[in-house]
Amino acid sequence: MGIDVLGHQTTIREKLEFNGVGVHSGQAVSMTLLPADADTGIIFSVIDADSGQATDLPATLRQVGATDLCTVLGNLSGIHVATIEHLMAALRALNVDNVIVELDGMEVPVMDGSSEVFVEAILSCGLTSLAATRCYIRVNKPVRVDMGASWGEFIPYEGSRFEVEIDFDSEIIGRQKFASDMNADVFTRELSRARTFGFMKDVERLWAAGFALGSSLENSVAIGDDNKIINPEGLRYTDEFVRHKALDAVGDLALAGAPIIGCFRSYRGGHKLNALTLEALLSDKDAFDYVESSRPRSNVGHGDLVAVSAPAYAAVFI
Repeated sequence: MGIDVLGHQTTIREKLEFNGVGVHSGQAVSMTLLPADADTGIIFSVIDADSGQATDLPATLRQVGATDLCTVLGNLSGIHVATIEHLMAALRALNVDNVIVELDGMEVPVMDGSSEVFVEAILSCGLTSLAATRCYIRVNKPVRVDMGASWGEFIPYEGSRFEVEIDFDSEIIGRQKFASDMNADVFTRELSRARTFGFMKDVERLWAAGFALGSSLENSVAIGDDNKIINPEGLRYTDEFVRHKALDAVGDLALAGAPIIGCFRSYRGGHKLNALTLEALLSDKDAFDYVESSRPRSNVGHGDLVAVSAPAYAAVFI
């Protein structure tokens, strides 16, 4: 994910299949990840059960249609794909550049509420290196977005780094911070198992609004009215809450269409703030460059980044 993996683009070696439910829709969904050619990017292909017709939604920032409780590609009143962030985080963290994601529904299966199942499947499958060189987005200057008491920003950094802080008016959560350089090993070990979470007091409101219909103790950390964890097994990390927020950030920022060389920082953030901060970065032509490596990945160092023409990649990233 960082500049230690500069080199050629990749795809998965073989197809991967997943079955589960949508955490918000509550509907059963089957999902298949298929190998793809270089420069394809990540494309979600929603297949109509009756006609068999597929609608393709590229996983790019400009395709984002909603960011309230999850990240949604497409139009909520039409064809869309919801809750893409956990899968996108796994793909980006493991340096998977090109994949076709076929679904027979309009939400990625939530699995256990984390990225662990996706990570394990991809690591087991392995990757194929493609002929095309991977392109990166390098942050050149600070870019910040303020949203009430929340804020998000990118700052220049020689690598890929995430510094995510949360602050909840809840005794069991409180103020937590995760800060680390990011690569496949760190993501797998420190973030991939962190599950989505919610408060039982909000459940009836969410159900009435048509959300969280598939949520359960099998795929979410539930906090009861007594401010205690309801899940019998407890937490996977002592600070699982902020780690899941960091996981979400990795997935949301993957909609840049390329790995980001820089540091992302946020305070009391979420999907909306992640998207707005990424939009602010990509809207400022002076704030970033597109770069690629000039040598094979085994020999690449910090000085081996070369600038490339932005227009050639603009359709992919913004």
